[in-house]
Amino acid sequence: MTSLTPEFAIQLSQIQFAWPKQDTPTLLIDELTIPTQQHVFIKGPSGCGKSTLLSLLTGIITPQSGKITVLGQPLNQLNQARRDQFRSHHIGYIFQQFNLLPYLSVIDNVLLPCRFSKIRKQRALQSGSTLIEQAKQLLQRLHLPESVFERPISDLSIGQQQRVAAARALIGQPEIIIADEPTSALDHDNRQAFIELLIEEANRSQASVIFVSHDSSLQAYFDRTIDLMTINSTSNFHPQGEHS
Repeated sequence: MTSLTPEFAIQLSQIQFAWPKQDTPTLLIDELTIPTQQHVFIKGPSGCGKSTLLSLLTGIITPQSGKITVLGQPLNQLNQARRDQFRSHHIGYIFQQFNLLPYLSVIDNVLLPCRFSKIRKQRALQSGSTLIEQAKQLLQRLHLPESVFERPISDLSIGQQQRVAAARALIGQPEIIIADEPTSALDHDNRQAFIELLIEEANRSQASVIFVSHDSSLQAYFDRTIDLMTINSTSNFHPQGEHS
């Protein structure tokens, strides 16, 4: 952890967001707060704006109005470059579509956050082992065989790629871990291994977790459940291009 230890990991106030060419907002959220170190499960039907919310929390997109504060930083007041840097330093994001680089090996994909963020690299090295050793340990705990570590991502199955994306998000102990349907391609045993590793790593680094899933059986692992339908005033609106 860094010196960024505010009371709240996430604070949203008077948020309004609409995709281009959409007359009705995708999200209208009066207020949402997530305390530091809390583990939150976010649920809601497809189309209610879950992935859009995660993109706002990570600074990939910004709202038309309202305020987003992440770890005490007014995120939507930063320019795109500074939002990207902030995300690189402080947020581990497991994307729904993985966003892995197909021309890199499994190990190199896991290590990407440490290449882009000196803060993540320094945290990772504090354990005393090398970056490569830590990447291998995460992959092994996610039940990936060592035989695939040097292979390109494109050689792996969808379920294996999903576990690589999880390891990439966890390395370097980010203060916030955000996961968008991270277990959708995993069987029961690998899903169990992933959840256990996620919670263990989050507790070890005192990280907050924001976890989106359609799998309601996973709610028991989290401190709090948020139904996006109950906090989003326009949750019945299904904008074009919004899948979850």
